[in-house]
Amino acid sequence: MTSVAEQERGSPASGKPRASGGDNRMKMLEATMKRHQYQADALIEVLHTAQELFGYLDNDLLLYVAHSLKVPPSRVFGVATFYHFFSLKPQGEHTCVICMGTACYVKGAANLVAAVENLCHIKSGETTPDGKVSLMTARCLGACGIAPAVVLDGEVVGMLTPESLTERVKGWVS
Repeated sequence: MTSVAEQERGSPASGKPRASGGDNRMKMLEATMKRHQYQADALIEVLHTAQELFGYLDNDLLLYVAHSLKVPPSRVFGVATFYHFFSLKPQGEHTCVICMGTACYVKGAANLVAAVENLCHIKSGETTPDGKVSLMTARCLGACGIAPAVVLDGEVVGMLTPESLTERVKGWVS
């Protein structure tokens, strides 16, 4: 099975996007790199753009970025795995990110994780088989004042209980 990035471009070694039947994602990614003059210090910006365009960062896309910015693939992979925002596999239609920082953990974040795992029959870091829901945890969302904090489809929500979170996520489950 070919990856999203493989379908949209040629070999990372070629450094050139392949024509893709009207799909402009590689052209848009290339424009971002060009705007930053292919500077290595634009890596995070380029990865953000790539993720927005493709939905996730597969290995071939990471290699393409490394080649284009002339940085070691290990650095690109290191940045992509260090920051919570980046995903190396396709995400579900809906995402639930539960903060596990100290304030959130003390206020019951582990119970929130368990509630969603039980409801969706998945573990943290997984996506339901139907692709509807992805459950993730984050080291800290920086929203300690509303602990425990959760990001539901990009919206930060605080002070949730396992029951209130389950109620919100129920609508996503088939």
